[in-house]
Amino acid sequence: MAQKTAPKTARRTAQNTPQSKGIARTKPAKPWLDSAGTLGQKAPNFTLPRDGGGNASLADYAGRKLVLYFYPKADTSGCTNEAIDYSRLKGQFSRAGADILGVSADPVKALDAFKHKHNLTIALASDETHKMLKAYGVWQEKTMYGRKFLGIVRSTFLIGPDRRIAQVWPRVSVDGHAAAILAAVKGL
Repeated sequence: MAQKTAPKTARRTAQNTPQSKGIARTKPAKPWLDSAGTLGQKAPNFTLPRDGGGNASLADYAGRKLVLYFYPKADTSGCTNEAIDYSRLKGQFSRAGADILGVSADPVKALDAFKHKHNLTIALASDETHKMLKAYGVWQEKTMYGRKFLGIVRSTFLIGPDRRIAQVWPRVSVDGHAAAILAAVKGL
């Protein structure tokens, strides 16, 4: 009996890829985190539900600088420290003409609880669909304790008043990061 072969496209994606090893399939991330060709590009548009109700969109920040930071999960140690640092420096960011928006895949209810528990003053938005996270290339395969999964890679984008990407910080280390972003905002 003749053996059936998979269509060419199926064979191509099944050859030694993460998908062939049982990991959820997703479209490859855009090369935003590879700074080659990223700077100066228009930031992908978005409209997301945000803490406290309502929505946050890129258009809301037209004419101002935007610090768009992505964090893996609300109320975890690194994410909490990062949000507290941004909240502590919010006034200085504002005086430098910048707004701050933190984005995770957490539901809005979790963002509201996170914001209330830690007295955060920055805006937080939810992308449970991962559409915006994928558009910015921060929804990626990660490994923890030998287990592979899809999740948010902690990253920060500085978007200029013209909605173009001015700078990208991939795979952020939290300690001192908010202060480094403030210095970049002041230099823009």
